[in-house]
Formats: sequence, C-alpha cells, structure tokens
Amino acid sequence: MNYARVIVDVPSQNTNRPFDYQIPEKFKGIVQPGIRVIIPFGPRKIMGYVVGLAEETTLQKVKSITDCLDVTPVLTDELLELGKWLSNYTLSYYISCLQVMLPQIMKAKYRKELWKMTDEDLDSDLEHVFQGRGVIPYEEFENSKLSYHVLRKHIQAGEVDVHYEVKSRETKKVTRIVEPGAEEIQLIEALEDLPKQANKQKQILEYFAENKQPVPKKQLLETLATTAASLKPLVEKGLVKEYQQEVFRDPYENRRFERTEPFPLTEEQSAAISPILQTIKNEKHDVFLLHGVTGSGKTEVYLQSIQEVLDKGQEAIMLVPEIALTPQMVERFKGRFGSKVAVLHSALSAGEKYDEWRKIQRKEVQVVVGARSAIFAPFTNIGLIIIDEEHETSYKQEDRTRYHARDVAIERGKNNLCPVVLGSATPALESYARAVKGNYQLLSLKKRMNEAAMPEVELIDMREELHAGNRSMFSTLLKEKLEERLAKGEQSVLFLNRRGYSTFVMCRDCGYVMECPHCDIALTYHRKHERLKCHYCSYEEPVPSKCPECESKTIRYFGTGTQKVEEVLQQLIPEARVLRMDVDTTRRKGAHEKILGKFGSKEADILLGTQMIAKGLDFGNVTLVGVLAADALLNLPDFRSAEKTFQLITQVSGRAGRHDKPGEVVVQTYTPEHYSIELAGSYQYEQFFNEEMKLRKAFNYPPYYFLTLVTVSHPNQLKVQEVTQKIAQFMRQKLSEHSHVLGPTPSALTRINNRYRYQCMIKYKQEPELRKLVQRILHYYEEEMKQENGLQITVDFQPYQLM
Repeated sequence: MNYARVIVDVPSQNTNRPFDYQIPEKFKGIVQPGIRVIIPFGPRKIMGYVVGLAEETTLQKVKSITDCLDVTPVLTDELLELGKWLSNYTLSYYISCLQVMLPQIMKAKYRKELWKMTDEDLDSDLEHVFQGRGVIPYEEFENSKLSYHVLRKHIQAGEVDVHYEVKSRETKKVTRIVEPGAEEIQLIEALEDLPKQANKQKQILEYFAENKQPVPKKQLLETLATTAASLKPLVEKGLVKEYQQEVFRDPYENRRFERTEPFPLTEEQSAAISPILQTIKNEKHDVFLLHGVTGSGKTEVYLQSIQEVLDKGQEAIMLVPEIALTPQMVERFKGRFGSKVAVLHSALSAGEKYDEWRKIQRKEVQVVVGARSAIFAPFTNIGLIIIDEEHETSYKQEDRTRYHARDVAIERGKNNLCPVVLGSATPALESYARAVKGNYQLLSLKKRMNEAAMPEVELIDMREELHAGNRSMFSTLLKEKLEERLAKGEQSVLFLNRRGYSTFVMCRDCGYVMECPHCDIALTYHRKHERLKCHYCSYEEPVPSKCPECESKTIRYFGTGTQKVEEVLQQLIPEARVLRMDVDTTRRKGAHEKILGKFGSKEADILLGTQMIAKGLDFGNVTLVGVLAADALLNLPDFRSAEKTFQLITQVSGRAGRHDKPGEVVVQTYTPEHYSIELAGSYQYEQFFNEEMKLRKAFNYPPYYFLTLVTVSHPNQLKVQEVTQKIAQFMRQKLSEHSHVLGPTPSALTRINNRYRYQCMIKYKQEPELRKLVQRILHYYEEEMKQENGLQITVDFQPYQLM
C-alpha cells in the first residue's frame, strides 16, 4: 500500500476526516491501521492515527509520514470502527473518540527507545546496533539504515520492544538484572585466578557458581553486602552479564490473594445463569438485565459466566462503578482468576494504568475489571461484557466525548457477537422498561444468599423529632440503636449525602451567604483547614470572623456535612471509634483501602461516609445502617431525583445483615410519605417503577421520550442569552410538531468560573434528522468557538447532569 489515511490530532470541524499521506519506503508494511504516526500538518509536525490504507489517492500533492510512533497497532480494527460509530453517535470529533480509548500517558510528549528483551545474540545486524547494550535510542536504529521489517520480526518474537520515554512522566519501571556470563567451570577457574585482596569479587563468583538464576542487581549487592564497583570488573571480563529489564508495575504486588473456588449455585442463580451460558455457547449477541436484590449473589453469577468464556479461550470485560471498585471487589476477581486479571481504575498512577493496559494489549490477561473507560480494553476476542450496578450515573462521561458505557458495551457486544449482562438491585428505569418491553431479557434474583432476610427498615420522621424537642441530627431511635450495637460489639454504617463540614455559611443578622466570586453557588465550609471552598472552580478563602456585608459577628454554619456529623457523633457517643470516608479523607493513594481495612479488622465501630460507602461493601459484622438526610436529593431540579433517592436508600440498606447476623436500617427523613422513600423502605422496586413511570409519562420524560440538552456558555451574559435563543428558535422551526423545545433558561448553576450558562432542552420521540441539525449549529458557530475564552456549545444526547 502506498498511502495511509490519517486522522490528525487537531480537533475541529474542518479536520474531522482522514487525510492522505504517502508511506515512505522504509515504513511500508509497518504502517497499518491502528498505529500512531507523526505527520507534517501545515507548518508543524503533529501526531495522527492511521485508520486505513490505500493504493492510490485522488490528490495532486501528498506529504509523507515523518515517523511511526508504534511498530504494532495500539488500536484494533474493531476499536477504529467503534471510534467512527462513537463520533457519529455523540457528535464528537473522531480524534477525541480515538484518544478516549488510550491511556493518558500515550497522549504526552515522548522519546522512543529500543529495549533488548533477551540475553541471546539477535540473529541479524540489529545486534551490531545494540553493541552489547540493553537499551538504545530509537534514532540509532533509524540511522542504521536497517529495514523496519527486521525490527518488526524481533518485536513479534518478543526479543526487542519499543518503549516510550515520556518527558517529565515516567512510564516504564525498570531494574538492572545480573546473571552468570560463563559456564560454572569457567567461573571456578576465574575464582582461582583472582588476586587475594579481591574478596568481594570472589563472593560474587562463588554466588553465581551456585546460583544460575538471574537476580536483580540491587538484591545481589544487598545480599553480599558489596557495591557496584566490585561487580564492574567481572562484567568487563564477561564472567557476569548485566542488563536492564522492565518490571511491570503491579498495584497489587504486595497482596496475596487466596484462591477461591466457585460456589454451588442456588436454584435462582442457576435459572439466571443458564440463558447467559447458552448465549455464550451459541456466540450470539443479546442483552440481559439481571435484577437481583442486594446480597443475592450476582457476583457469583458474573464469575461463573466469565469462567465459561475463559474456558472457550475468549476474553471478558467487567465494569464496576469507580466507587464500587473496592479492594473487596478486586480480591474476588484476583482470587478466582489470579494473574489473568487486569484492573483499571482512577486510584492507579498513570504508569500503573499504562502497564495494566499493555498487559491487555499483549494478550497477557483475559479479564479486565475496571471503571467506565475499561469498556475500551483492546481485546480482540470478547466473549462477554458485564456492567455491574448498571444504573450508576458514573458510567456516563460528562465532558468532551459524552458517551455512556452501556451504549458502548452493547455496540461492542454486537461487533463481537457476545452477550452483555447489565446487573443491578435497582436498575435504571430506562433499562427496566426495555426489559419489560422485551428488548432486553429479564433475569431475576429475588432472595438473598443463604436465604438471609432483607434488613428491616424503619422510617423516622424528623419533623416529629423536632416537635418532641430533639434538635440533634440524630433521632432518638438511631442514637439508641448505635449504642446497642456498641454494647454487642457489632458495627454500624452511617451514610450522608454530602461532604465537607456544613453546606453554607450565613450571617444570622442580615442573611448574607458567602458565595463563590466566580460561580453562582454558596461556598462549602471545611472545618479541618478552616476554609470555605467552591466545589466547582476550586476557589477557596479563609472563614471570615464577621459578616462582610453588615460586620455582625453572628456568622453561623448551616446544613450538615460529614465532618460535622463526625464531631456530633463524638460528643453523643464518646466511646465510639469512628472512621470517616469521603472525598477529603480518601485523596491520598491507598487511603480508601486503608480505611476499609481498618473497618474490616474491627478497629472502628462506625463507618461514616458519602456515596462511596453505598456500594460493594460486604462486612459480616455490620448489622445497622443509618441514612441521614435521605431526602437531600429529592429537592434537586432533576427529573431523576426520586429514582436516585430510591436507588441510594436501597443500595445503602443492602450493606446491613449480609451474613448470618440480621440487619436493621434506620432512614431519617423530613418527607417519609414520599413514594421513593416509602417504597425503598419495603424494597418494592416494581411498585416504585410503576409509580415513577406514570409521572414520566405525564411529563414526557425518558423512557417515554428522548432528551437532548444544549448548554451554551460565555463570559458575556447577553451573548449567551442571544445564542441560546437563536438555537431554540432554529430547533422549533426544523423539528416536527411532536417534539418539544424548552427554553432558553439559565442553567441551575448559572455561572461557573466566570462563564454564564444557559440551556435549552429538546424532548422528542423520533427525530432522525436531529444530529444533522445539531451539526449545522456547531458548524455555524465554529469560528466563535475557536476564539480564546470564546463561545462554548455542548450537546448531550443522554443528559444525566441537568445542573
């Protein structure tokens, strides 16, 4: 092939198509779809992705590829096609869709190196280029005039590897390895010839006369209490070999995982797993919705389904929400499948993520467990995709390429002819509606494992507590039950829907509320550093001692955050050992694991936290769950607020009584009569679904209608109003009369980071031309969007954030 079709790394409407480049002779056979190349584009050299090859081009003048960044493709053919689909589906640039599939580290600036991965001599002129070294700059190979085919042959044989040294960002972890460079008899002869005073050299040779295995240099020097100076002469004489070897960073290398065996399945589990296994066997695509109450053994169904796929020699992707990627979850998968598992989540460093991704790319693992982006794992033979807690909104990416992992999973399922399993105790209404309609296959698990009872839920009306004179954030009943658990040596989990110390700071005299100067939002008080912080633009300031408006000293903190609850708990029950788990206490790497480890080994009586404790936790000694401010979500301007409230209460309640001890749940609320709280208390998902669907139908919301949210932002408020008005008018003219265009209205957060935000919402049942219309709008405003600090228009075809 003579020409490569390249998507260039310039995200704009005009460049959102492949450009033709000539393949120089030296790169022929190397350049193939899925590799990254450096190409001249205008006056500069930039990166691009090869998406196709051609014998001929219709262009008169074609530039040549300058360099290849990869020798083997980093994107599979399927991922290239998926990128094209994603670009059309979300109206994102093709380049952004390809970049979202790769580890962050591969988007940085890099220097290339060649690494020799074997001690044997290479059977070609490449050996001369290395000249006995383990690592050489890639330029030396390029200057050697050797063919790229020679290099590729050695790479495929695993004898040589291409490495990227990322400027200011370490991507590879390496170690120096030492091993004997001669036969045992030669080492013994050399021992005799060494001068008497060369004691340390003698020790090294004696060590290798007995041990033939390679050993890390650091370990050898520590074992023999010597230095590199004693080793050097032996290396020069060829008696000992020293070379560099890559060590894959394994975030779990210091952990021993107990191997686990599959559990015998209950009747319900067997009935749920059999259609999945049948689909795997027949290599058919289908979507299953596994609706199982908390603690019903969904994970075991996942594990045994994955085992079936591995036995067939295929691969599996398992998605879990970021906050449910707990050490317990990783342990289950590592315990069952050992080293066949790669784990991808945000707590890993950039280097660790890159190493895990390369294990997948090199086919060293067959299972990937990870958060949203793991759906793009570069597997080529996928037999099963599972999305656990499929209702979670974190599966939706909220910036640039606004994809939902569920949609991508179903598309990959079609491409690979494999089943997709969506699991949840509280499925998203859209998913359950599809299952009821027959678009998905519904599988149910209605009982807990070991026939354990669901915990009893008591709803406490906090208005009555106030009438009775209890002004505390803890109801009398919850306080009594917490003390009861302490006396019995059992543990409790307390869930609060927000972090920080209190939600806002207000002057009692004039009513002034401390707001962020850049956003229309009250600042949140954080007690630890005595600071007020904005959770949107990161602005912060010290807490004032008097009101900036009227200079009164009656500044008070309102609302409740986790820090404040912790403080009140210590006053109410001083003997209780409390662990707090929220964004502030889990910032440091490994903090999440440390807190859960402490709680698991019973070093604390109460675990207090935000959403991150609602999922995936399984502690046998937890018999009480308390939900504070259960209705915090109900007051948000979001049509899904009742659904989110129901899901959260059900999920948190599911943390209690998971083993042989019965559990109890206390839900504190100011609106106990609200159907989402009432029905979550009695685990009636179907009834909640029916109630909520009536409302969704009445107000034209999903799943009866589709939504598209257009948000416009600019530093000038009049400009934003004018553009949003024009967009809304254009849509009203072009769409059918069955569609509704709402707005323009200011967003719930009208100003973030000194930019004003307005939005309009489109509700529709069928608008096949909608994407084309949006494309026209984006094209029309492209010049204004290119300007620095210019106009921003974002379009979300499946909005979960309406703020």
